[in-house]
Amino acid sequence: MFTNTPVLKTLSAAVLVASGSIAATTATADDFYADKTIEMVVPFGEGGATYVAAKFLEPFLEKHLPGNPRVDVQTRPGGGSILGANWFEQNAEPDGETILFTTSSTSNPYVLGMDAVEYDLAAMRPAYSLPFGAVIYVSPSTGIDSPAGLQAPDMPLIYGGIAAAASDLPTLLAFELLDLDIQTVLGFDGRGPARLAFERGETNIDFQFTPAYMSQVVDMVEAGTAVPLMTGGSVGEDGVLSARDTAFPDYPSVYEVYEELYGDAPSGVEWDAFQSIGAVTFNFGLTAYLPEGTPDEILDIFEQTITAINEDPEYQEQSQDAVGGYSLLPASEVSESLSEALQPSDEVREHLRTLLSEEYDVEL
Repeated sequence: MFTNTPVLKTLSAAVLVASGSIAATTATADDFYADKTIEMVVPFGEGGATYVAAKFLEPFLEKHLPGNPRVDVQTRPGGGSILGANWFEQNAEPDGETILFTTSSTSNPYVLGMDAVEYDLAAMRPAYSLPFGAVIYVSPSTGIDSPAGLQAPDMPLIYGGIAAAASDLPTLLAFELLDLDIQTVLGFDGRGPARLAFERGETNIDFQFTPAYMSQVVDMVEAGTAVPLMTGGSVGEDGVLSARDTAFPDYPSVYEVYEELYGDAPSGVEWDAFQSIGAVTFNFGLTAYLPEGTPDEILDIFEQTITAINEDPEYQEQSQDAVGGYSLLPASEVSESLSEALQPSDEVREHLRTLLSEEYDVEL
């Protein structure tokens, strides 16, 4: 864990970067962010899940960061988040005053090595993550009432999504890993329209991230018009994406469903691909990145701040409805696993590129 050591205080309230080094005077952590503004860059438009979560966290960061800085959430949409992430790479200084807050829509293009990517997520320093689970569910018209039923549905399974290389990717990889026969229809404008297609009976298998599932799908489950089957899971203490999602402890993870269907733990390149993309999407669903070269002392500050937020009764209460009740993960619990997930083997990367190109006509 990062220690509470004296932090760097900048000349003229900013870190002076020269010849790749940082020149600074020291100050105590108690006032490091006094009279400063932190720009939190969200590489999407307003109103989406990332923006909503950023605005939810904004007052808690202002309350618990030393010196009580102003946190300013700024949207920089474009290119499916790539443009905003590229801007951050080119402009953010390692002074703790600019944060990139984003999702797997930014990490997937990086992992896949897409040409438009100019940022290096693996070189950045994660300050914290907010898990963002997902639940896969089916229509009762399929005759499926448990994961085992996926292998023999009463009718063809039809899934509606946005884009194969975007937030749909871990779900598509789960389908591949479990060797399910599912027709995929892509091109929806968002998870909301995809859910509406499910409600109209145009599709019969869907997934939703935690906030949308809790606000839109739980009522369908209670009404008997949706049957929850599994979650993407979460990374356990062993670093494997096998544990149950803490927001949905009654639902098995994809890992457990594989064990149920095939009698053994998943392995091979299909599992490695799912774990790589799934870990970034679910366990590190919303991650705040600081620029490469950010000093450890600034990470120490965020480490303690995240602990304080998690212990804040107001956060504990409000997070239930806002973000599914997940606790924030500090850098000490994120950095190693996230780095591994962002840098899969050449075999996994090639598998992903081939799958997307040949099965979903994605031009990388």
